[in-house]
Amino acid sequence: MDLAVLADMGKFIGAGLAAIGSGAAAIGVGNVAGNFLAGALRNPSAAGSQTATLFIGLAFAEALGIFSFLVALLLMFAV
Repeated sequence: MDLAVLADMGKFIGAGLAAIGSGAAAIGVGNVAGNFLAGALRNPSAAGSQTATLFIGLAFAEALGIFSFLVALLLMFAV
């Protein structure tokens, strides 16, 4: 097997492993939103004050997914 083929295989395996972070980010977003909804249903009067915290949690969880997508793209297409 040629060394260039082996390097390409390594790039694609690494990119696939990095793309797992996108799925993990989706799980994180669902977890944040689900916990907020459970708390809002228990205490509806406090839900309005926690909306900013919800959006911050969603942004952090989604940012990790975007970073993992960026790493996957860099591994695939960087020279």
